[in-house]
Amino acid sequence: MSNAAASTVPPARYVLFDVDGTLIDAVAGQRRVWATWAARYGLDPDAVHAVALRTRPMETFAAVAPDQDPHACLAALHELEDEDVRSGTYAAFDGAAELLTALPPGSWALVTSNYEHRVRGRFDRTGLPVPPVLVDAAAVSQGKPSPVPYLRGAALLSADPAHCLVVEDAPSGVRSGLRAGMTVWTVNTPAAHPEAHGHFPTLREAVPEILAFATASASASAAAAPTT
Repeated sequence: MSNAAASTVPPARYVLFDVDGTLIDAVAGQRRVWATWAARYGLDPDAVHAVALRTRPMETFAAVAPDQDPHACLAALHELEDEDVRSGTYAAFDGAAELLTALPPGSWALVTSNYEHRVRGRFDRTGLPVPPVLVDAAAVSQGKPSPVPYLRGAALLSADPAHCLVVEDAPSGVRSGLRAGMTVWTVNTPAAHPEAHGHFPTLREAVPEILAFATASASASAAAAPTT
């Protein structure tokens, strides 16, 4: 096979990353944004944040502020989140830059419940590369824990879900990846999700294993397949 032909062969395996809590340490920023939002509506910030961790914004508004216009609530939240992207304090997790720059081009994607412009703003501020495939909240009709976001990411990579690794930190994301038929590893949490296939307390500890998964050759996979 010529070098030109070889360069067109897609990677055998693919990695799909969640963003906030997985690659970007945005926990403090998210808490700050929700606390400010809650104050505008006279709500307890801790109670609001506890709900927001488990649900998408519109579902959070329905639970904590059912008497408020959800679209106005969302507009206020977007305003606060956009300002946080511009001026908030956050950082990439240790190992994120090394990992993303080492992955083969075309072998990875971002799948986030946030919006693309915020992801790009945070990645720009933290120096992380943005891949061609980025599935955000506006790209799908159903968010995590539905399998739709991760299946959309796999489709855009032309990847078989069975050959995809999902790297997540949140239970809803874990369920999304599992329902999509993918291998799921968790990072940056003290304990593993009970259904995840693997767990690393930090992203840094996961870096060599993620790279090993992504760079496993098609020939190695074929050699491991049973013969008939």
